[in-house]
Amino acid sequence: MNPTDIRNAIENGKTALGIEFGSTRIKAVLIGADHTPLASGSHEWENRYENGVWTYSLDDVWTGLQACFRDLRAAVQAQYNVSLRTVGAIGFSGMMHGYMPFDQDGALLVPFRTWRNTITGQAAAQLTDLFQFNIPQRWSIAHLWQAILNKEPHVRNIHHLTTLAGYVHWKLTGQQVMGIGEASGMFPVDSTTNDYDARKIEQFNALLAEKNIPWRLPDILPKVLVAGEAAGALTAEGARLLDPSGELQPGIPFCPPEGDAGTGMVATNSVAERTGNVSAGTSVFAMIVLEKALSQLYPEIDMVTTPTGKPVAMVHSNNCTSDLNAWIDLIQEAVAALGVSVSEAQLYETLYKQALAGDPDGGGLLAYNYVSGEHITHMEEGRPLFVRTPNSRFTLANFMRTHLFASVGALRIGLDILFEREQVQIDQILGHGGFFKTKEVGQRIMAAAMNVPVSVMETAGEGGAWGIALLAAYMLYKGTNESLESYLAEKVFAGQNAVTLAPDARDVKGFAAFMQRYQQGLVIERAAVESLAA
Repeated sequence: MNPTDIRNAIENGKTALGIEFGSTRIKAVLIGADHTPLASGSHEWENRYENGVWTYSLDDVWTGLQACFRDLRAAVQAQYNVSLRTVGAIGFSGMMHGYMPFDQDGALLVPFRTWRNTITGQAAAQLTDLFQFNIPQRWSIAHLWQAILNKEPHVRNIHHLTTLAGYVHWKLTGQQVMGIGEASGMFPVDSTTNDYDARKIEQFNALLAEKNIPWRLPDILPKVLVAGEAAGALTAEGARLLDPSGELQPGIPFCPPEGDAGTGMVATNSVAERTGNVSAGTSVFAMIVLEKALSQLYPEIDMVTTPTGKPVAMVHSNNCTSDLNAWIDLIQEAVAALGVSVSEAQLYETLYKQALAGDPDGGGLLAYNYVSGEHITHMEEGRPLFVRTPNSRFTLANFMRTHLFASVGALRIGLDILFEREQVQIDQILGHGGFFKTKEVGQRIMAAAMNVPVSVMETAGEGGAWGIALLAAYMLYKGTNESLESYLAEKVFAGQNAVTLAPDARDVKGFAAFMQRYQQGLVIERAAVESLAA
């Protein structure tokens, strides 16, 4: 599209807008009818650890969203000399699941409990046993049942339970709905009905009756929608919330809100059977679209769905690059203290590339990147650790390689179940997220960890905000009965270039040696959790 066509498209609403609340950044991507990103905006934010809970305040949600949209609007004005007053459709996405209960007046009853919390172990174990279906600690139903077990007084006043994406969508449209991918992390869904699992609803309602809770689960859960369905429109109040300047016009249609897992699948064209993707940033998770059900329940494997309801096996690790980022920040301080000016981007690229020069196994070094608890290795709290022996080869290259290995160590433990025990077959794995930002490095490390070829598309850097924009566009432009799989393959990704790296034999062998050390050293992490106060 030439600049004139783009201006006309923006003025006439021939666009789609996706906004995603990531763990450290809120990002907006505006795309044209050809799905190409036209402009983007962003706002940095960070969670807080308050009273033993990882959280974000609602004020941060709205000031961050408004700053992100303002940044996008400024980019549109600067690039195309046109005011952003409307778009064709909007979609919102957010970090997965967590716990946001509201009363009948719309007031949040307790601070937002994010996916990062590992405080629902008792509830998750009980529900997993009851349902014979794995319930991870971050799922909304685990948080709800834990609150009931803890006899928290707010429970009786719950009128509506949602997630971050669902909350923002609700405030902007008035609709209490949820895309099925995110809904499947609130409560188990049935892929044959594309709704919450009716039998499990009955089982949980029986628990509620025993506890004399005055409501039942269907009363408080958002309505489930699949990709392509309409999910309301921007209200006048919502338009002012999103854009206090008053320029954005109400009436814009919304697609169902989704979690970052679902938008990651869309952004990597990984919604068909035998496809998969791995998202690596603050957390890391791999999603494999299954051909058939797993043979048994695995606590390490979450069963969720694509945005159209297909079953997906998910391996999720709470921790990925946060600890590595902290080390790079420390190195940046040292560089600044020397009076040297190096950009953050240059420092990251330089240090990441150092990892490729390290020993295959990281030189005998060991790290645990557990800023928060890690359910795959059964750590209730996080204690970041770096460990070496007198004989370890302590070099910068090995230090960086070890921390990149550690970023995907817990993930590998879960993947071994899928690939070795269940013999799950995949045709492609696509990577996206900050882990892959430096060319080749993250890809090589991930290929070694997964022992499969890893591809990265040119659009990988756009991430989930682009993915939810695509879901908004799908709602607008899909043909009659056109599947999401067909839409993505034929209209979005046809002709897309991807760079694929096969596993290097030395890297695979080195990572295996590191993982042996990683597994043996978990007792050190356990001792740190038990001995060091947070």
